[in-house]
Order: sequence, then C-alpha cells, then structure tokens
Amino acid sequence: MAIDLNKCTGCSACVTACQAENNVPWVGEGQVTMGRDMGWIRLERYYEEGAIDASRAGPVDVRFLPMICQHCGNAPCEPVCPVFATYHTPDGINTQVYNRCVGTRYCANNCPYKVRVFNWYSYTDEEPVREGLGHIPEPLNWQLNPDVTVRENGVMEKCSFCIHRIRDHQNQAAVEGSTITDGQVITACQQSCPAEAIVFGNIR
Repeated sequence: MAIDLNKCTGCSACVTACQAENNVPWVGEGQVTMGRDMGWIRLERYYEEGAIDASRAGPVDVRFLPMICQHCGNAPCEPVCPVFATYHTPDGINTQVYNRCVGTRYCANNCPYKVRVFNWYSYTDEEPVREGLGHIPEPLNWQLNPDVTVRENGVMEKCSFCIHRIRDHQNQAAVEGSTITDGQVITACQQSCPAEAIVFGNIR
C-alpha cells in the first residue's frame, strides 16, 4: 500500500471507512482523552509556518499523515508475543489471531509506529459498561460487517489490509481457475478516499 501525502486532504474518510468495514468500535471522547482510541488508522497533523505563535496571523501549512500498520517484513511486534497471536502470512501480511491473544500488549510496546490498539471493553454487550460506552444500540448493530470478527475486550487490534477482501478474491479466483490481477483487491480506505491518495498493490 502507498499513500500519496501530496494528495491527502485530511478528510478522515479512510478512518471512517475502516471503522465501518472492520467493526472497529467508536469509543467516545472520554476514552480518546485517556489514550484509548480504537482507530486502525491514525490521522496525524503537522503544522508549519506560523503555527507556533497563535497570536500572529499568517498562512499555516498543514500536512496530513495517515498512519497505519506498515506490515513490516521483519515485524518487531511478532517475536515478543508469548502466545504467537501475531504472525506473518505467506503473502506478507502481518496479522492477528484474536482468539489466541491474551492482551499482554507487548506487541504494542514494540511497535515503532504505535499503530496497535488495545480493546478495553466489549462494545457488543447488551448493557452499557458505563454511560454512553460499551453498547451498540439497534439499529446501529445491523451495520456490523459479517465478514469480519467482532472482537471482545482484552485483545490487540490493528490494520489487516482488509484481509477478508483479499481472501474473498483469492477464493473466487481459485474457483474460477484464474489469478488475481493487480488493482483487483481494493481496501476500504482506498475505496473511500475522495482524493485517490491511497493505492493498494503495485504502484508501478
């Protein structure tokens, strides 16, 4: 995956699409202020020229940097997991086995990009854990994607490159006896980007 930072407008469409596609819960303002945001994509903002002194008027150049899992070739998050919940697939995707994860958070500690998030609550519980938290009321729970596991509390989460879409295309290609062409698999963030800043696959 490649993201053209010159095209990125910081609209957060990729963040919203990722949340909806992968059943990532909205944790609320209180949890975000505690550093418990559950987003698989973090949109970082960098300010230049005049942003230091707010009392002085002037043009401000804002740069946006969507930060996702880099799916490192030699991922530092993998060897520290005591239960081997995070591993590399044969096609090079750094993925997570949620049923195996025991929530030690060693992988998050070892991630240089800080893109692994910990699930503090079960957001599918019928009763809220506390006011405005831990509950997805009807009909909002109808939007959950049946192709993606709904994670419980106590596990680590991260970008999966929409692996369910990749596997779906691989299975379909196997049935048809064909091969997947470059650009055939489109991730949710790429599909939603109005600036077409995200490319999944070979950019050449």
